Amino acid sequence: MSTPTPSPIELVLITGMSGSGKSVALTALEDLGYYCVDNLPPELLDAFIDLEQSHRARRVAIAMDVRSAAALPELPRRLAQLSQRRGRPVHLRTVFLDATTDTLVRRFSETRRLHPLSQPRSDDQRRALIEAIEHERELLAQLREQALVLDTSLIRAAQLRSHIKDLLDVGASPLTLMFESFAFKRGIPMDADFVFDVRMLPNPHYDPQLRPLTGRDAPVAQYLTSQPDVQQMEAHIQAFLTTWLPHLLRDHRGYVTVAIGCTGGQHRSVYLVERLAAHFAADWTTRLRHRETDAWPVPADRPAPTAP
Repeated sequence: MSTPTPSPIELVLITGMSGSGKSVALTALEDLGYYCVDNLPPELLDAFIDLEQSHRARRVAIAMDVRSAAALPELPRRLAQLSQRRGRPVHLRTVFLDATTDTLVRRFSETRRLHPLSQPRSDDQRRALIEAIEHERELLAQLREQALVLDTSLIRAAQLRSHIKDLLDVGASPLTLMFESFAFKRGIPMDADFVFDVRMLPNPHYDPQLRPLTGRDAPVAQYLTSQPDVQQMEAHIQAFLTTWLPHLLRDHRGYVTVAIGCTGGQHRSVYLVERLAAHFAADWTTRLRHRETDAWPVPADRPAPTAP
């Protein structure tokens, strides 16, 4: 009689910049049933996994950050070795939370918290904080390259919890595609792997009847579907991703974020994100996010853009 294969441990590592929302993300994972540990020293990772392999916990989440700065250089090697461990297999997913330096400075100023790497000095407290943040970026750069990156600069805590739950409450998948719409006037998302500029396409904003709607509304979708330039742009982005996504998968990438930007992040980018996510859902796990319009009230029966 063959021995049944033990169920894998679903391990999520939450890391990133101080002040970027790691505690919020960990709370979201607790809501999903993960056993969560905050600020686990990297030196204890192996012992922690040994302990969990002897228990029945299936979902585990740990938070590690620059508070363990001395041990961070060894962390990528320790993570790479998890798949080679004996006993219950470990399926690792790493989430890196990031934000712009200005955003982090504002958050630390509002909460009056001390950055873990800051060394306060009387001449210029703001400059000291910025230097600590930039040093933290350097220490975490290698972890960031191997992770799903979420830019929390322009989202509220409730939105971050929703994003975390949506991204991680799925089964194991070789590649997850995140399609994100945004407005160039508010800056390019820091978490984007690919950025496509669609500001040259016909703009529904100039039609008074379409202006208050978004790219998820049927009238806007019908207008954009009828534009040859929009169809050509969609086909070009599809062809690009179809060609290069298998290469990223061979490079052991687990997450890819594709950002589509227009002027206001309301019509063209939203429409194309919805269309692209639907197109690639047949081959990959896909998720979508509309940075500028996610906070808008959306009727439950509003249809997504339909194929022509």
